[in-house]
Amino acid sequence: MVFIAALPYRLPLIADFRLLLIASFTSYAAEQTCTMANLFEPPRYIAVEGPIRVGKSTLAQIIADRLRGQRVAEPEQNPFLSAFYQGEAGAAFQAQLAFLIARFEQLRALERTPHKTIVCDYIFEKDKLFACINLNDAELGVYNRYYNCFREQLTNPDLVIYLQASPDVLKKRLRRKNAPGESRVSDDYIEEVVKAYEHFFFHYTASDLLVVNTNDIDFVDHHQDLQELLRRLSEPVRGTQYFLPLGSEAASA
Repeated sequence: MVFIAALPYRLPLIADFRLLLIASFTSYAAEQTCTMANLFEPPRYIAVEGPIRVGKSTLAQIIADRLRGQRVAEPEQNPFLSAFYQGEAGAAFQAQLAFLIARFEQLRALERTPHKTIVCDYIFEKDKLFACINLNDAELGVYNRYYNCFREQLTNPDLVIYLQASPDVLKKRLRRKNAPGESRVSDDYIEEVVKAYEHFFFHYTASDLLVVNTNDIDFVDHHQDLQELLRRLSEPVRGTQYFLPLGSEAASA
């Protein structure tokens, strides 16, 4: 009888214990979430890549401005480039080797620190991608000896942003931009470059990778598209992830 009489007085204690347990678990979960959020360190070395007229240089500049980081622009001066465009014999090898040396020297000179963000509009592997397109087998054999020696001296980016676009979209942007020298770029060459980029990044594992399809967005001329892309870039990227935005061009179609 004493046990039965005491039972109603113990039930509130059990209920209180359960509430205390739930509250403790909720607090612990919140602390863990906060701790995990604090563990996320934004990338300090970001590279933006993609074929011609995909917008990589523009995006790299925007990201560098937003993060107050160091913007690294790809070397453009090349004494053999004009001869290459004109199809002179041997000019492709000369131009490619000149680009290889310039890109290596620029990236090797970068100083990485914990509190400094670097935003580059290319990765070193890009050079070999174009070498495989432009050089013959004998030239590529010589090129690879230098490339491999240079590559092992460089560090990988923390995050690579690969901007995708179809050949048709890139052709339209080329015609709209109408930049000097780009009128010589053939449709077949653009398609070959796009295929090379797709194949390369399909197998890419050297760093975290965000693949952004830009067919339906124009972050250069449309502020809304830019903001959507920047929101995605503010989130963590682990491994290879894909971003397929429905931009203003698709929405208006």
